[in-house]
Amino acid sequence: MSTSVLNTLWDAASQQQFPTHTLYIVATPIGNLADISVRALTTLSRVDAIACEDTRHSKTLLNQYGIQKPLIATHEHNENESAQQLITRLQKGERIALITDAGTPAISDPGARVVTAVREAGLRVIPIAGASAVVTALSATGVDGAFAFVGFLPNKTGARAQVLAQWKNCPAHLVFYEAPHRLHDTIRALSEVFAERNVTVAREVTKLFEEFQTFALSDAQDWMRTSDGPRGEYVLIVHAPTEQANTALPAWRTTLEKLLPHLPLKQAVALTVELTAASKNEVYACALDLKNQA
Repeated sequence: MSTSVLNTLWDAASQQQFPTHTLYIVATPIGNLADISVRALTTLSRVDAIACEDTRHSKTLLNQYGIQKPLIATHEHNENESAQQLITRLQKGERIALITDAGTPAISDPGARVVTAVREAGLRVIPIAGASAVVTALSATGVDGAFAFVGFLPNKTGARAQVLAQWKNCPAHLVFYEAPHRLHDTIRALSEVFAERNVTVAREVTKLFEEFQTFALSDAQDWMRTSDGPRGEYVLIVHAPTEQANTALPAWRTTLEKLLPHLPLKQAVALTVELTAASKNEVYACALDLKNQA
């Protein structure tokens, strides 16, 4: 891009309205430093202060762009208190930006309570559009139609199962975030609930080792066995069920049918579950039905 074009963009951004008494929700890169807009840089350079999730992380990020502003810690543990501090400053006529460690604030990150409080106080909130891991991953997955963003699942097995059960019959694509140390547990949980669907695992989106892999959740066990160890941050997209998937027999049934003639029922069920990561209850019910038919 030529210098003249850059100057034109900077001029266009700097000439836009920049009202006081306003909270600016500014999206920052999710990995690639170049994924920040001219409007975002202009806003960050002109506000009176920047509320951020981690002051140390944000200071390092802002230094990359040559921006030095007072930072206000605004994270999940102090969001309500910080919101009142921000409101007081906004009421005095300041302009304040809100950022998180990466991506768009309030999307599985702190910010929603701040935005709500500021709006309820009668103050203006202006979003500065930019990077979002949800939309970025979806755009490179090749899925179409409606999607639902679930975000991070609970840590505990029971709570995670309850959340997934609520989404089991959702006909849309489902988007999850996950950390590397919990990836395999989450993939197993997804395979138990959505065995008839495909999943795309997006790793390190926009970064150097970006990777997208799509496979059937019924093959999750094989994928975990052959894939490299979890590294980086993940976006998981459970594809919407297709008409074919709804009418087809589950992938694990072939394995069960091959084992049943040669093994006791319980052993055939246990081995099928181990090999395919299928739901034990579903496999057991199918095995009983096949035995009765025989």
